[in-house]
Amino acid sequence: MIRRTKVVATLGPATDKAGILQQLIASGVDTVRLNFSHGIAEDHRRRAEQVREEAARQGRHVAVLGDLQGPKIRVGKFSEGRARLEKGADFVLDPAWPDGGGNVKGVSVDYAELADDCAIGDTLLLDDGRLRLQVLQIDGSALATRVEVGGWLSNNKGINKLGGGLTAPALTQKDRRDIKVAAELELDYLAVSFPRDAADIEKARQLLRAAGGSAHIVAKIERAEAVADETNLDELILASDAIMVARGDLAVEIGDAELMGVQKYLIRRARHLNRVAITATQMMESMISSPVPTRAEVCDVANAVLDGTDAVMLSAETAAGDYPVETVEHMADVIAGAEKHRATRRPPRIMQDNYPAGDACIAMAAMTIANHCRDIKAIICQTETGNTALLMSRVRSDIPIFAFCRHRSSCSRVALYRGVDPVLMDVEGMDGPSRDLQAINYLKERKLLQKGDFVLVSRGYHQDVGGSTDTLRILQVD
Repeated sequence: MIRRTKVVATLGPATDKAGILQQLIASGVDTVRLNFSHGIAEDHRRRAEQVREEAARQGRHVAVLGDLQGPKIRVGKFSEGRARLEKGADFVLDPAWPDGGGNVKGVSVDYAELADDCAIGDTLLLDDGRLRLQVLQIDGSALATRVEVGGWLSNNKGINKLGGGLTAPALTQKDRRDIKVAAELELDYLAVSFPRDAADIEKARQLLRAAGGSAHIVAKIERAEAVADETNLDELILASDAIMVARGDLAVEIGDAELMGVQKYLIRRARHLNRVAITATQMMESMISSPVPTRAEVCDVANAVLDGTDAVMLSAETAAGDYPVETVEHMADVIAGAEKHRATRRPPRIMQDNYPAGDACIAMAAMTIANHCRDIKAIICQTETGNTALLMSRVRSDIPIFAFCRHRSSCSRVALYRGVDPVLMDVEGMDGPSRDLQAINYLKERKLLQKGDFVLVSRGYHQDVGGSTDTLRILQVD
């Protein structure tokens, strides 16, 4: 059984150890994430090169995703590295507080406009919501607060406001520099942190194109404002090529109780709008230090798979954990188990919509045939850009889709699409029927098809032109 949901693994010190990257790719990682919040450009360059070399050696296509840091608002440093905030105590957040001089009375913040975005009575959440402060008074740029939920607060922990409303721009000066690095590294995907609306995504795309990059843009959904209005959310999704359900900061802003419902809605809207969905954050958090996941984590991953997410993402589990390879193996097993359930093969309402002539029409026709013709064993999608394969992948099916591309960049991007396996094929000088035959022979050689099987083939009459898919054939394997 071919696994349809993809695995994204974050690279870091743990994956730099000898042999680990090789094992991760062999274990089924489909996309790697370079976290621009950590490390320097040279680290990202080295890791991207190593991934591409190892993937080529193993005959696989692994996409490379860069993740911009974004405007993460943080406290400064404490004189002793941390301080314990007691419930009911007063605590000051002040950009003018001496950096490195934080204590139980207060600490600096790296966002000078924090006070402008707050009002008396607001709740501030620190360290991913572990500590809660209520704003009591605003004096210039300083916030006088009272500790509602205490605990240890250490250097550089993040600050969120319950309900959202912090106006820091989505793209910082560091992000603008990292966009140039992303273009230089020819990344396949670039994730934008904390976008509020479509304009933030369009600005990132504009800067990336100006730098010479062609990566697809991923909108990380982690601001309360992004999900507060359905029209704004749809515009944000449509401005992107993919979304990431970034559950850490999103949960802090909207509250843990609402997170699961919002996650399900985001995945559903992304699929309906023909965009890729990645589900992220703490999916197998315990495996940072444990060789096996908890049952709650297994259910979390399986739930996202049943909802139709294209990919599930690992962060610290692979970047800094003790068991990066085992984590990927467990995640792949959980995905395979969840995909056995009939709910993952039930065609959605998208099959009842109407489509204009072109890629979408052919894609839906192909999936209708695949889901209702018991003899179809595979779908061969001859694609220039990967768009037809993306459209096919929006429909639930247990029929494997093989995207045959002549560009390595298209193969890498397709590697993130649920249920689609990319194949790089040299088609220079070949006509359409010859390409179909070569694709069938490729799958026969790998024991994925056998004599007598039927396959569905989509391609364009005008070859090597993006957006020209207009032909659908049913062929029997000789």
